[in-house]
Amino acid sequence: MKDVRVTHIGGPTALLELAGWRILTDPTFDPPGRRYSFGWGTSSRKRTGPALDPDEIGPVDAVLLSHDHHADNLDDRGRALLGRALVVVTTRAGARRLGGNARGLRPWEETTLEAPDRRPITVTATPCRHGPPLSRPIAGPVVGFALRWDAQEHGVFWMTGDTVLFGGVREVPARMTVDTVLLHLGAVRFPLTGRLHYSLTAAEAVRLCALVRPRTIIPVHYEGWSHFTQGREAVERAFAAAPDGLGERLHWLPLRNPR
Repeated sequence: MKDVRVTHIGGPTALLELAGWRILTDPTFDPPGRRYSFGWGTSSRKRTGPALDPDEIGPVDAVLLSHDHHADNLDDRGRALLGRALVVVTTRAGARRLGGNARGLRPWEETTLEAPDRRPITVTATPCRHGPPLSRPIAGPVVGFALRWDAQEHGVFWMTGDTVLFGGVREVPARMTVDTVLLHLGAVRFPLTGRLHYSLTAAEAVRLCALVRPRTIIPVHYEGWSHFTQGREAVERAFAAAPDGLGERLHWLPLRNPR
């Protein structure tokens, strides 16, 4: 995808510079060491801090927030940053909780980012299921985001959000062509629920990308937290064994020295 710069800050947090916009995804900027409760007896410890502090980010035009109720996607320092953006796009429930500049979307709803002297960007919310079947009342609503603007040549920029592989996410390649995917991984598990997982495993990621066939695959949400059970090595191994050269589309972004 031409004229797009992605900076991986840590976990699911990335700075997207595209179409004249500076867009932050799932802001997490707290230092390491703290244990966070995710409810229902689950928790996780943050092991590494962000590669950049909030004051090093510069201006933020918009935030894409897959969900607001888990600290590995929105922590305290990330929450304090939301007011700097023109708009925060998130779930309907999240927008009600956040208020202010937040816009809520259900899966397949759209909104447009508009500002003077910039290309409009159409943001489409895409389905997520943050866990096994019937887990939504416990895990809460989550969405991904597909970004479309004039002059795109090979398809949308898609942020999967925290999801497992299920029917809703398989709809994405049926509805749109994806050029670049920001792929949330980690195979999240908790001792309380055993082998059940709450984000894409490496094997699921391969199956999803085989359906989507993006030109570029950028892994995020695979490091820095104790509830991530698969890191870079597992993802690389799965994609290396994938057919049709799918692994050649995998691009790891460097993380500057985490704090």
